[in-house]
Amino acid sequence: MDFKMPERPEFSNKGTFGKVLNIAGSENYSGAAYLSSVSALRVGCGYVALSGSPKSMNIVANLSPDIVYIPIANVKEAIEKFNVVSIGCGLSVEAGTSILFKSIISTLAGTDKTVIIDADGLNLMAKKKPSKLPANLIITPHPMEASRLLKVDVEKILEKPVDYAKKLSKKYNCTTVLKLHSTVVCSKEMEIYINDTGNSALAKAGSGDVLTGIISGLSAQGMTNFEAAKLGVYLHGRTGEIASSMLTEYSVLASDLLKYIPLAIVDILSR
Repeated sequence: MDFKMPERPEFSNKGTFGKVLNIAGSENYSGAAYLSSVSALRVGCGYVALSGSPKSMNIVANLSPDIVYIPIANVKEAIEKFNVVSIGCGLSVEAGTSILFKSIISTLAGTDKTVIIDADGLNLMAKKKPSKLPANLIITPHPMEASRLLKVDVEKILEKPVDYAKKLSKKYNCTTVLKLHSTVVCSKEMEIYINDTGNSALAKAGSGDVLTGIISGLSAQGMTNFEAAKLGVYLHGRTGEIASSMLTEYSVLASDLLKYIPLAIVDILSR
């Protein structure tokens, strides 16, 4: 498939390329917040703000000067300033987080913003499906998360991933990114894309957080949910391939992917 990156007009500013609000990170999972925030910037998003636990945000702030930070107590009021919201990476599933998640999803359900739910956001959603979900929703489950969302055995999902990606999109009225060796993307209209990039280098903790950031960053630049998800998984896979050609499939870390996203983009632009 011939992929194209979003256009980069010469007369532009940071707002031209979209704004992502990333609600991520908890006491023990600051890395997820860092990876999912920086990767959105790496694919061209103009502005990324992180909102999570104070400890997590302090750690990420020491790692990157490129991210804006919003206290979690003020996050609902800040939502209107962003065109894309990602939620769930390293968020935790504690009782207080569950209440916060439900409240934020309820607020987002009344908007037209693109929303990407991953990781603990999916686990919270599996415990109790929100009464109303955002209209422009992308979910990014791996097989175990898909199993929880659909209440079926993981083995069944692995046997027929396309069928179950469709079931997820139908149940949650969303674009689904079912993360596998050959990731399946299913649109709300049941269009299917099966990705053929990537390798075992991506089988590391944090790799999914990078994918969430890539998709949110592409969405912020005006791509449709299905197109952003397709390009996101392709670009994520190519990044893993390029990184492993330098570092081997054994040694690539999720944080290494951030360094190789630019080379994967060069690969697309040079075609």
